[in-house]
Amino acid sequence: EETYTNLTQKCWDFFVELMRNVTAPELCEWKVISRPYSLLQACLEDWADHLHYGYPNALAEQYIFQSHHRYFHNCTLEHQVYFDPPEDVLLAMIIAPICLIPFLVTLVIWRSKDGKAQP
Repeated sequence: EETYTNLTQKCWDFFVELMRNVTAPELCEWKVISRPYSLLQACLEDWADHLHYGYPNALAEQYIFQSHHRYFHNCTLEHQVYFDPPEDVLLAMIIAPICLIPFLVTLVIWRSKDGKAQP
């Protein structure tokens, strides 16, 4: 466990070094921070895997949370977050097309039974 602790600290130090190149306005831009963030996660996961230490684990999560607290705590969502509709609306949206199908099938069968060729 001590070996993994030392290696995760090196992962963190490397992440901090990469983040020094990121300016404050860029901290919330995924295109800019995705590489350092992904490298931190990969480093933590690779060393855990190499040492047969479970991942995710408490130490790795601590570094991930630390990165969010230190660098990304002021980031807000620019886009509206969509939530599921209420259950009654969702149920109506599911049932309406299902009920419409037998009606349309009946209509097609009824129209095709009159025997006249359609132009």
